[in-house]
Amino acid sequence: MAGEAVGHAAEAASHGIDLLPVVALLAAGVIAVPLFKRLGLGSVLGYLAAGLLLGPSGLEVINDPASVLHLAELGVVMFLFIIGLEMEPSRLWSLRKQILGLGVIQVAVCGLLLTGVGILLGFAPAVAFVFGMGFVLTSTAIVMQILGERGELSSDSGQRMVSILLLEDLAIVPLLAVVAILAPTGGEETLVSRLTGIAIALGAIGLLIFLGRRIMNPFFSLLASTKLREVMTAAALLVVLGAALLFQVSGLSMAMGAFLAGVLLSTSTFRHQLEADVEPFRGILLGLFFLAVGMSLDLAIVLQNWGIIAVSVAAYMLVKAGAIYAIARALKSSHGEALERAVLMGQGGEFAFVLYTTAATAGLIDGPTNAIFTATVIISMVLTPFFIIGLRYVLPKEETQSMEGVEKADGLSGKILIIGFGRFGQIASQPLLAMHHSVSIIDNDTEMVRVAAQIGFKVYYGDGTRLDILHAAGAGTADVILICTDKKEQTTRIAELLRDEFPLVRVMARAFDRGHAMELIKVGVEYQLREMFESALTFGGDVIKMLGASEEEAAEVVEGVRDRDRQRFEMQLAGADQLEGSRLLLSNARDQAREGGVVLSEEAVEDTIAKSTQPAS
Repeated sequence: MAGEAVGHAAEAASHGIDLLPVVALLAAGVIAVPLFKRLGLGSVLGYLAAGLLLGPSGLEVINDPASVLHLAELGVVMFLFIIGLEMEPSRLWSLRKQILGLGVIQVAVCGLLLTGVGILLGFAPAVAFVFGMGFVLTSTAIVMQILGERGELSSDSGQRMVSILLLEDLAIVPLLAVVAILAPTGGEETLVSRLTGIAIALGAIGLLIFLGRRIMNPFFSLLASTKLREVMTAAALLVVLGAALLFQVSGLSMAMGAFLAGVLLSTSTFRHQLEADVEPFRGILLGLFFLAVGMSLDLAIVLQNWGIIAVSVAAYMLVKAGAIYAIARALKSSHGEALERAVLMGQGGEFAFVLYTTAATAGLIDGPTNAIFTATVIISMVLTPFFIIGLRYVLPKEETQSMEGVEKADGLSGKILIIGFGRFGQIASQPLLAMHHSVSIIDNDTEMVRVAAQIGFKVYYGDGTRLDILHAAGAGTADVILICTDKKEQTTRIAELLRDEFPLVRVMARAFDRGHAMELIKVGVEYQLREMFESALTFGGDVIKMLGASEEEAAEVVEGVRDRDRQRFEMQLAGADQLEGSRLLLSNARDQAREGGVVLSEEAVEDTIAKSTQPAS
């Protein structure tokens, strides 16, 4: 029987079905990644080490890493599609200053400095420019993976890095055009072809925007009516790969095509379904990408050119990291944030391979030079996880999110889930615990988690804006979910996720102000409370009691204020204008005018109230 099985396997291999590389890749990932994470080295380094072991420089299980890398680039494509789903056009617009400001400054300054380094190393100016600009393009896959593992993608510092990465990914398009201009070919035909290429690229962008705005939503609505999950999964992959293919044949970046498709679908009602369908493929292919990068490191080339490669890696990483740190500090970032950004973004990235290959095809650089450049970038990517580990010992503990003594949310089952355990969440938990309810608590601040443990609370680390964390925290089985986070955008994002993914769960939320409260109701929150409303009412009630009002009078007055506010809120929610709602506000305008010797008409009082009323009231 065993002999027959071996015979069947050999026959399958002879027909072109060779499962050995597939099994080896899966085994390497399954074994190496948990091992490296257990050692505190991170999953990225585990994949890179496993790839190096399996590649031509190791056991030679796979001798053509380039073919694997081309397939694995789809992992980066899908990663950017998911990031695009998180970037609604309004949110992307709010980041425009960071993308076009911080991103452009970093790319321009680093590109100029690294080009100078290349010239000092003896390369021709055009070649040095290609080498330097390729190294400027940070690895989106590595940075996103690390930020995602830490739960920092939605943090302020994380958003700044995402903005820079987006600009760098966009920069590959003009850089490819510059390589074509610098290439040793010329003539009128070349100019015409370049103009044609630009026109095709603009047409592809316009076509994708049209499809995203006009076709994709009706398309998914039609497919959803079939109630076949596999069809929706196939459609999600069709959108991602179709957008990537459209941009690829137009001479643009596949990843940017997928990202733009994600942005266009970010406001769709099917957004979270798409994210859930693509996520498993994204994880596997992104892991395969890191394996392929490890396999692509040719140790023979490194040994033959070890001097120039070692100097290049050290010089380019130091200069780039130093420039990033200086720019961050000049733009008022803290020392910790600037140093972390410099270490995370100090390496080259996957788009450098595209730029160097294009330059080699165009005759701008030769094969050995391309190999040296590629090896320099790969080694920088391999070294980055080690530098991140070292960063823990350089930064003061309060400047980095150490996970020591912190448990991540996984498999929680409390009937009440509290998201955010700051001042508001701590107080809100007390009546629930007094009634002995089963409560699970998550927070994305590791220091808060540790402090809570010191005073007897079990709080798990978790970012409520991530769908996988909500599942792990037991959102699907909870009776009530309390959103007690202190940032408006974060609270709204969690509420939207809960509405779309867990529509039967009752959701209660802390609102920042009146406008935010209305926004939360519109996204499906069952109950909201403005964070300072009740405390301010209690404060005002205690003031009038101090001035002589009885308990009953104070309670009646406070309830009257509360009732008028409720009426005004309902009117505004229904679309009433500001003046109409302001009639329910008590105002001191008439009393102040009378003290000044002026008698105001009813219309003047209403006008004064309307002008002074703020949405946050």
